[in-house]
Amino acid sequence: MTDQVQVANRVLASIPAKSYKRLQAQLEPVTVDFGQVLYEPGKAIRFVYFPTDCLISLLTAVDKRRSLEVGMVGNEGMAGMPFILGMGVSGVRALVQGGGNALRMAAAPFRIEFDRNPPLQDALYRYTYALMAQISQTAACNRFHEVDARLARWLLMTRDRVGSDEFPLTHEFLAHMLGVRREGVTEAATALKRRKLINYSRGKIAILDAKGLNASSCSCYQIVKTVFERAQL
Repeated sequence: MTDQVQVANRVLASIPAKSYKRLQAQLEPVTVDFGQVLYEPGKAIRFVYFPTDCLISLLTAVDKRRSLEVGMVGNEGMAGMPFILGMGVSGVRALVQGGGNALRMAAAPFRIEFDRNPPLQDALYRYTYALMAQISQTAACNRFHEVDARLARWLLMTRDRVGSDEFPLTHEFLAHMLGVRREGVTEAATALKRRKLINYSRGKIAILDAKGLNASSCSCYQIVKTVFERAQL
């Protein structure tokens, strides 16, 4: 396997060193900023991204003003998954919700490498399975679970992917991610803060008690986590 210290992305770390070396020459380290849009719906996918310590939200449009997060991509996966399925355009908006670092590769050479690299194919097919499960579970979660439980789930999933208990986040941004009014996010965050599970100030949220937050989360967090573990990501 590749050296997981050198390759922080789990998909890349899971493939044999020989297969990774063919990719390495064409992988470009990049820094992405909070709020940066990587893809728009119906637009061409020019690059695929392997996050190392950044976080990317996949958003679907509800109407001209509103959008809803249907999935997130961190160091366990890759952004630009339609490309491996033969689709050169994005079906969602990909928005950086946690700035940081990633490895990116131009779409055309990536497709060539994907076609001739069975270990990479296997890793990304397993990731596709896990991502589809995450998207399906998120849809159900957004429909049936209370906002405070959904917020706890979302914070834990973010923590798992950025490797930190603290991250920049505004209530307005969270309202877009969870598809609720800003007032609803404020009420949910206040309830979690009152129980000393989180703290927030000046556009930052800190997780104080991950175990307690897990207990407050809906079952969707553990369901999705188990799927990713099963896929060995």
